[in-house]
Amino acid sequence: MSTHARPLAEWLSAASDEQLTALFSARRVRADAGWQDFFDAAEALLDPASIARVLPTLTHGEAAMLLTAATTPVAEPSAQRATLESLALLRPDGTPFPPVAAAVEDRPEPIPLDLSTPTPATDSETAHAAERAFTTVSALADLLLLAREKPFALLTGGNISAGEKRQLSESGVSAESIDALIAIAIDARLVAPDARRLRTTSRTEEWLRSPVADRWSALVEGFRDALPRGVRMSDGGWLPPMSWAHAHPWDTAWADRSAALLERARLLGLVVDGDREPAWAASIRRGGGIDAAALVALLPTEVDRIFLQNDLSAISPGPLAPGLDVRLRTIAERESAAQASTYRFTPESIAHALVAGETEQSILEFLDSLSLTGIPQPLRYLVTQTAQRHGLVRVSIDPETGRTRIESSDQHLIEAMAVDQGLRPLALTKHVESLTTRVGRDTVYWALTDARYPATLVDDDGRPIAQERNPVSEATPDPAPDHSSLIAALRSHQGPDADAAWLDRELDAAVRAKAVLRVSVGMPDGSTRELILEATGLGGGRLRGRDRAADVERTLPVSSIRAAVVIPQ
Repeated sequence: MSTHARPLAEWLSAASDEQLTALFSARRVRADAGWQDFFDAAEALLDPASIARVLPTLTHGEAAMLLTAATTPVAEPSAQRATLESLALLRPDGTPFPPVAAAVEDRPEPIPLDLSTPTPATDSETAHAAERAFTTVSALADLLLLAREKPFALLTGGNISAGEKRQLSESGVSAESIDALIAIAIDARLVAPDARRLRTTSRTEEWLRSPVADRWSALVEGFRDALPRGVRMSDGGWLPPMSWAHAHPWDTAWADRSAALLERARLLGLVVDGDREPAWAASIRRGGGIDAAALVALLPTEVDRIFLQNDLSAISPGPLAPGLDVRLRTIAERESAAQASTYRFTPESIAHALVAGETEQSILEFLDSLSLTGIPQPLRYLVTQTAQRHGLVRVSIDPETGRTRIESSDQHLIEAMAVDQGLRPLALTKHVESLTTRVGRDTVYWALTDARYPATLVDDDGRPIAQERNPVSEATPDPAPDHSSLIAALRSHQGPDADAAWLDRELDAAVRAKAVLRVSVGMPDGSTRELILEATGLGGGRLRGRDRAADVERTLPVSSIRAAVVIPQ
């Protein structure tokens, strides 16, 4: 057993449960680690593999201090020193544990950080940054609306598949920015992984219907709060962006991570090409509040009215207010996205709105309040006709059999569904003038809706039920490992005599290694005698070994041994 572990074991035994929990979490210790006592814990924490895992997490200042401490003890207290001590890398005297010093001796010297104040952006660059931020907010809204309708499938690594990206690109989202947009949405807790799907959260709907200033502020707040330790400042701001590439000098993956962070900052309008920054980003970088007023002043004015056309299209003369845009897009399909967006009404889009809970009256009232030209007769006719057809197919639960029942006043629809090859997985069975199946009601309803049948869910009393196809998820962080049981187990082996416990471990390790020991033995008369023993066995409270000087076997009571030192061979 390494003699370097004893000081750490003593520090661990004296630490509070809160300190141990923080240490084990930071060092990624498994909650079911098979440690018997604090000596085991110290040995594991000083293992080269364990040290190699924690070094990449160190910030620039911590890495520089640890490298310096290997030759010159750190005397002055500081936040970096406190962090290194809490990670069991520095001893209380300001020197690294020898295994730590050995692990960092070949590490490169951290490149000095460029902490100079970023150059203010020019008026042209500021305008482009505002336009880019607006484009990002709009693109993210498009992405979230798609995820609300159909959550994205996730690969094992947590990224969305190439197929999903291709579909997003076809829907108008830039292929190059999809990963960055999803990362921004995750940071803002607008989407969250759930059962290998990326779903919207309870915050999404409010964000979608908020003004652009509130949308942007929420994204920047999420981005800032998710920044890694090496980039964040104690005042809540962040390091100048030109220094981000060197914030975690011993992390081999940091170059890619920092580049991705800079790309997100660029998309949010917080930096411009050449590491300059617009005025609204400077105050946030210094730890100030998030104020979108200067950015919004450069954006096109939102409108709250549109032109409805006889050809079942709609034209927005400017960016439509988010709340109105979101609702309109449940009724119409957006054909183009620009300052003057266009939308088109179809039977499918009107039916989609009815499935989402709209009614003929609510749709017409909304369009009437939104239109600058009234509602054209062809559009009014389309809404009325689709609403009349909607609900012809009713899906419910048969109270007697518990099976799903499909009914309709139009028997032609019943006959069509009975022979529809696309519905074969439902195993529909004719029952009087209806169809029944053992498949669940919700599954049957969405299968009929996807097949474009005018289906609606009804309760036992025949009242329509609004159904949410994709329930929202909650953005909850991964639960931290619970180390309470491990700490309790370590405490249970924490005896009052640390010296005796340490001696037992030293002797046991020497026997297993067949080491030669210099043993100090206390004699009955109070004197001490030194023996050179080749350790051969330990048991029953006695150490057995061959005396090198007398060439005889000796058995010594462990209680009489004052010290034992391994003699290098």
